[in-house]
Amino acid sequence: MNYFDLHCDTLYKCLVQNKSLISNDCELSFDKAEFFDNWVQCLAVWIPDEVRGERAVKTVEDCVVLLSKEIKKSNFVNHIQTVNEITAPYNVMLTLEGGACLGGKIENVKRFRKLGARVMTLTWNGRCELGDGALVENSDGLSEFGKNVVTEMEKCGIVVDVSHASDKLFYDVASIAKRPIIATHSNSRSVCPHERNLTDEQFQIIRNSGGVVGINFHKHFLSADNPSIKDIVKHTEYFLSLKGEDCVAVGSDFDGGELPSDITGVRDTAEIYDTFLQLNYSETLVDKLFFRNAYNFFQNFDN
Repeated sequence: MNYFDLHCDTLYKCLVQNKSLISNDCELSFDKAEFFDNWVQCLAVWIPDEVRGERAVKTVEDCVVLLSKEIKKSNFVNHIQTVNEITAPYNVMLTLEGGACLGGKIENVKRFRKLGARVMTLTWNGRCELGDGALVENSDGLSEFGKNVVTEMEKCGIVVDVSHASDKLFYDVASIAKRPIIATHSNSRSVCPHERNLTDEQFQIIRNSGGVVGINFHKHFLSADNPSIKDIVKHTEYFLSLKGEDCVAVGSDFDGGELPSDITGVRDTAEIYDTFLQLNYSETLVDKLFFRNAYNFFQNFDN
């Protein structure tokens, strides 16, 4: 099984709880992923809404240091910045969750790119220097600083991630973006009417930009009624019905949300994969959903 996951919070969780990325009791660890044939995991540096300024910047710095140490200790996982660097089965990629990580300084975009960051979610649920997140009441869109940051991200090669964006911020991004945009961990609002999920139009804008959307396993974004693996299938099938065969991917949100009762962590992705096969999805399509679409996105973005 090949697996490319656009989002998890395990790196941040290991930092604040003083755990190892290699082996731990979290939903994801390096050793729990050894059963994959090919594995690429995006590891996000999450910035909580109460963390701002230099504290936010230092959170990124501390996560980068931790990741570097754990990669050296592991001897079998590679830290990649492009999919063209994949030379072995197990790989991780650094991402950022919340534009507050910049500390209000646009020069940190280029700095964090040099540290290996490939994707940045512009907001978390609240308001930051870039604009408003999905749970801000009477929300607005991108600030002037946020607009400048989007331009700088595209210039530096950091992918713009609109998961957690308010609707106004989403459309602001869509109106100014020159390169593909993505939603690393967002589901369908038509299937589950949560503010964090995407409308049909938003999904189509991402698809038409050349971007990808990662299906999120967080139970509240899947269903309000006893969420399970079947709801992951429902969200996937709905996006596929919107001509999403080449842009639906996985963004599990492991160690950053609450999982359905029939999922405990990364090892259960094999059961989710098999569920699609049992529903007569072709192996080619399932491989696209779980690996190839995300892989192709980064390959195209960098070429």
